[in-house]
Amino acid sequence: MDPKRAYSLLLIVIYLGYISLGLPDGTFGVAWPQMYRSLQLPIGLAGTIMVVGTLLAAVSGFSSGRVVARFKTGPVVLTSCVMTGSGLLILGNAQNLAWLCAAAVPLGFGAGAVDAALNGYVARHYTGRHMNWLHACWGIGATCGPLAMAYALGTRFGWRGGYYLLSSTQLSLAVVFLLTLGLWKAVPERTPEQHAAHVGGVVPTTPANSAAGWLSVATFAIYVAVEATMGLWASSIMVVSRGIPKETAGFCTASYYASITLGRILVGIVVDRWGNRRLIALGSAVAVLGALLFATVGTTPFLAALSLVLLGLGFAPVYPCSMHEVPRRFAPEAVQVVIGRQSGAANLGGAFLPAAAGALAGWSLEAIAWTVLGGIGLLIAAIRRLNRLT
Repeated sequence: MDPKRAYSLLLIVIYLGYISLGLPDGTFGVAWPQMYRSLQLPIGLAGTIMVVGTLLAAVSGFSSGRVVARFKTGPVVLTSCVMTGSGLLILGNAQNLAWLCAAAVPLGFGAGAVDAALNGYVARHYTGRHMNWLHACWGIGATCGPLAMAYALGTRFGWRGGYYLLSSTQLSLAVVFLLTLGLWKAVPERTPEQHAAHVGGVVPTTPANSAAGWLSVATFAIYVAVEATMGLWASSIMVVSRGIPKETAGFCTASYYASITLGRILVGIVVDRWGNRRLIALGSAVAVLGALLFATVGTTPFLAALSLVLLGLGFAPVYPCSMHEVPRRFAPEAVQVVIGRQSGAANLGGAFLPAAAGALAGWSLEAIAWTVLGGIGLLIAAIRRLNRLT
């Protein structure tokens, strides 16, 4: 096949891969209110199960550099999709806690591997536009998965039917990935000259095991920690602390995630002209404004929604643009290693700060909003330092 045609077709496959990554996200929380009663489990067990899955995804992300180097991106994406589809099928057949723990293994390992593999490939081969649209595809999957589960909960099939539907979708995508494995071989690796042009003319030499390498990893832990913390606790802050109706608070929280997805689509249009670093800086400034408004004046539905939309739009470019900047910061042989570590650290941040914020909730829910604002300030400081180092 002509490499240019394979290059274009492969991009569609990559987008599908990231939609498949997003599909399971959020479905467990939607299914759990019906699920824990059906299985006669404590309601609080959901948090423990989620942390286990997230830690497994982190382990998978940290080890992805070696895995991708040995097996290549296409087979890793295929295997990961089969694993997540199998994990969803196990959830659909779950009879007790042991089944849930068993499902967490393929779901966690599969999600961590495909995340790092696809981010690494797109960072090396495609423009910033496609990196941002890749992460917008995650938003599509993360929206469709919970919607499918919500629909299933209203039928006689319940949460089991929801997981059967999601599993069949995921395994169908795995068939697509199997049939298109040849596309990955048809797209040649970049020559040193092509790589130099891709990163702006000067090939970096900074290794993965450097201060800059680990600082880059830390920025992802901080970013996902604050993004996930606001996503988890915004509704509780609005309902319990500020007296906003729960339906309205749910809409405000949905607007937060929708603005992240929409923001990434918009960023994809301008990123190749404006550059990753400029958009990260601009997004961080908008995020500070949104977080400050939410912490101080977001006491009415309108102001709460406005502040969360600004926060989501500000967050939108940070993750994908930071990922796409890795080949411009680090030596070619370090890129996949750094991206794998970043994916692992992102999972760790997303697991622990939202859970730790629960301890703050017992003292003051409003303290969580200020914690998010402080986390954004720490993120900005870390990114500025990383820019000076690389």
